[in-house]
Amino acid sequence: MQGELNYLDRNEFNFEPSEEVKLAIKNFDLKKLCFYTRIYDQGKKSIFSVYLSEVYDIDEKQVLVGYGAEDLLKKTVHYFLTKGGSKTMLIPKFSWWYYKSIADEVDGTTLQYPVYEEGDTYRYDFDGLKKMVDELRPKILLVASPNNPTGNGLTADEMEMLAETIPAETILLVDEAYASFVSSDAAYIKGLVERHPNIVICRTLSKFYGLPGLRMGFGFIGKGEEMERFARYANMYLGYDRLSEEVAIAALKSDAHYREIAAVMQRAREMYTKEVGVLPGFKVYRSVANFILIKYPIELKEALQEAFAGENYKVKFMNEPDINTHMRITLGREEQNRKVCDVILKVAAR
Repeated sequence: MQGELNYLDRNEFNFEPSEEVKLAIKNFDLKKLCFYTRIYDQGKKSIFSVYLSEVYDIDEKQVLVGYGAEDLLKKTVHYFLTKGGSKTMLIPKFSWWYYKSIADEVDGTTLQYPVYEEGDTYRYDFDGLKKMVDELRPKILLVASPNNPTGNGLTADEMEMLAETIPAETILLVDEAYASFVSSDAAYIKGLVERHPNIVICRTLSKFYGLPGLRMGFGFIGKGEEMERFARYANMYLGYDRLSEEVAIAALKSDAHYREIAAVMQRAREMYTKEVGVLPGFKVYRSVANFILIKYPIELKEALQEAFAGENYKVKFMNEPDINTHMRITLGREEQNRKVCDVILKVAAR
C-alpha cells in the first residue's frame, strides 16, 4: 500500500501552525463575515493594513495587501508595464518562472541579468546589472531576496546601493517572499520606502509563517503621486477576507513559534552540508530560505528520482539551462530531512 506523499518540491510548510493561529480560527466571530473590513471613517484599507503599518512603522497609505505575494507581483508588473514607455522588465537569470509569465500576460519583455556562482553561493553581478539598466532603461528591475531556486539574498546595504543606482523611471520590484528566514529585523524597509519613491517590496505569509493556503500577502511602496495611483489600483476598495486577516495578524504575533521551526531548517542545512556536501560530484549551496539547492552528478539523476519515488518523496529536479544538474529540496520536519539525506547517501554509495 502506497504511503502518503511527502511534498518537498513546492516550498510549502510541513509543520503545525502556531497556537495563536489555531485560536484565531477557533474563536473567530462569524458575525464579522457580515461586514466589509475597510475602515471607512478613517480612510484605512483594513485591520491587517493598519496592523502592518504599526509593526513596520510605515504609513498605512504605503501598505499593500493582496492575495499572496503572487497577487502583488502580478499587479505591480501589469500596472507599470502598461503605463506607456518601456515594456521591459529585468529578472535574475535563475529565478521563478512566474516573473516572465506575468510580464507575458501584458506583452511585456523580460530579459535576464547575470547571476553567478561564487563558492557555495550565487551572487548578483551588480556591475553587470547597472550596465544593463543604464543601457536598456527598463521599466521594472525585479530582484528576489532570497532568490528561488538559488537561495541567496541581498543585505540591507546591497538593497540600498541598488536603489540608489537605478534611474527614477525604473521601478525596483523586490520579491521578499522568503526574507523572514534571513532575519527578524525588517527595520531597513522603512528607510527604503521613505528614501526611494520608485520601490515596491512584496512579502507573504506563505513561507516563513507557513500559511500558503491562507493566500495573504503584503507589501510596501515608496512615496509619490505615481505610487499613490498604483496603490489605488492594487488595493481592494472594500477590504479583504475578515477571517484571513485575523489569522494573518495572529501569525505575525507568534514569531517565536516560527523561529523554532526555522532552527529545525537550519539544522537540516548543516546536515546536508556536512553529509552530502562531501560526496564526490555533489555540492550543497548556502541558503537563507526554506529550501536548499544541491548539485549532483547528472548520471545519478534517474537513480535519485526512482529512489525518492520509492520512498514517497518528491523533490524538485531543475531543468533550466546551466542549473539542470541541481535539485531544490524544501526543508521539512527533521524526520523528512533525515530521510532525504539518507536517500541521497544510499544512491551515491552504489
